[in-house]
Amino acid sequence: MTDESVERAFREHPDFEQTDDDQFETPQKPFPGVVTVTEEDATDTDPDEARHYEVEVRAPMLDAVVEGEEVAEVVEDGWFETLELRLEDAHTVTNADSASPPEVEREGSGEDAEVVVTVEFDRADPEYAAEDALAVVEYVEGTWVQGIIPGYDYGEPAASLRERARQNYDEGGAGGRGGPGGAPM
Repeated sequence: MTDESVERAFREHPDFEQTDDDQFETPQKPFPGVVTVTEEDATDTDPDEARHYEVEVRAPMLDAVVEGEEVAEVVEDGWFETLELRLEDAHTVTNADSASPPEVEREGSGEDAEVVVTVEFDRADPEYAAEDALAVVEYVEGTWVQGIIPGYDYGEPAASLRERARQNYDEGGAGGRGGPGGAPM
């Protein structure tokens, strides 16, 4: 069970909902992140002691969101390899006391195929931990959107993410302020 300060920090954050004693989720995001507090060494009486957090984000593989045709395996493999390389720095978006490089894996097949990104970090302040966790979720989303390959017809969530990226770009002009999750376009 998480301590009260962690529960309060995530409960009061507008992007998180508690799903069980040790997990918090970002249900409004296209690729919901699940945050698990995996170590409970810190207590409310010792607020300077870091807690350990694990953020898992699941996003669809390319073929799972393309409509009307099947993505060739060589394209899907290349897309995943590129995404994996782009996500190598996902842990650097945190300001955590320490953070581990992400694990990026493929799970499932066909329409159920997913990319699973897991980032672990330590943070003493639970409010900042919630912000760090959200930064990871948004980084994965923005990086995924950057990897969308032109020329395919996309279903959800890719279609709405592409539209939102276009709107963000249009609002920012040619110099654009970035795409979904603040990621550069």
